[in-house]
Amino acid sequence: MTGIRPRTREPAMTDPTQPMRVTMLRRMTPDILAVTLAPAEGAAPAPPPAGAHVDLHIPHPQGPLVRQYSLTGPPGHRPYELAVLREAHSRGGSAFLHDRLAVGDVLAVGPPRNRFPACETAAHSILIAGGIGIAPIWSLAQRLTQCGRPWELHYAARGAAQAAFLPALLAQAHGRVTTCFRADGQPRLALSRLASACAADTHVYCCGPARMMTDFEAAFAHLPAAQRHREHFTPVAPPATEQGFELVLARSRRTLQVPPGRTILETVRGAGISAPFSCQEGVCGKCETRVIEGIADHRDSVLSPAEHARGDTMMICCSGAKSGRLVLDL
Repeated sequence: MTGIRPRTREPAMTDPTQPMRVTMLRRMTPDILAVTLAPAEGAAPAPPPAGAHVDLHIPHPQGPLVRQYSLTGPPGHRPYELAVLREAHSRGGSAFLHDRLAVGDVLAVGPPRNRFPACETAAHSILIAGGIGIAPIWSLAQRLTQCGRPWELHYAARGAAQAAFLPALLAQAHGRVTTCFRADGQPRLALSRLASACAADTHVYCCGPARMMTDFEAAFAHLPAAQRHREHFTPVAPPATEQGFELVLARSRRTLQVPPGRTILETVRGAGISAPFSCQEGVCGKCETRVIEGIADHRDSVLSPAEHARGDTMMICCSGAKSGRLVLDL
């Protein structure tokens, strides 16, 4: 979860935030900035689990932004540590943090949320990272090491100079890290070969660019869904806004019409009804809502295929309805 781009500049509705002060800035690579945050006031922040991310509220000159960033320190580590990739051609959140953030600045930070936990009892774990996808993967590696569980990491990047956390990984991994650097003329990671050699009880984790995520899903499709873990940082599909439908909000006792071209979240908020959300792209899981009746048209990257098939919950920022009527617990 690294540098997600909301579709609007409107501040997202999030959990209560805590003011945190920037205590250190360190350039890990030419395009990745390490940010350390400590409480500006009040109690220490919640200890994060491995794989967690936080909402970072950015006071951008053109309007406040909310971005999600993975916590890269070991589980439970405080202060918080983030790795921010400068997105290509970005004038938004990542560019602001790279160019204008200074030690001493205070930012509002949401509590840790985790959709990418480590299985701490797995016989073996394969970790796969592409570029900035190493941010949550590094946290998982540290946790598995703490638990004494065996793991291996396959890390793809443009080159060693662009590979964040590489020195720490090589120092601590004791030969468990395989790198793939395009600048060295190395071929792309052969995920199918990895998959064919892994044991049936292996847990696999992947975070990286869209092509890597697609290759991962195809290569490891033979493993049970509970053993395949992935963290997307870009949307996997456009929002389900092709058709309109009737929306019944059970708790609010309201019936609304969701017109073509609008999401459930936009329709609900337009009617003055509160609903939690953050990324607005189906990658953070904040807007997950229980489905009481109807068939959801899932477009998120958070729920597993099995959860999509079960159909009892959905992400209302991007998913719609395949049925003409949808009843939600809102």
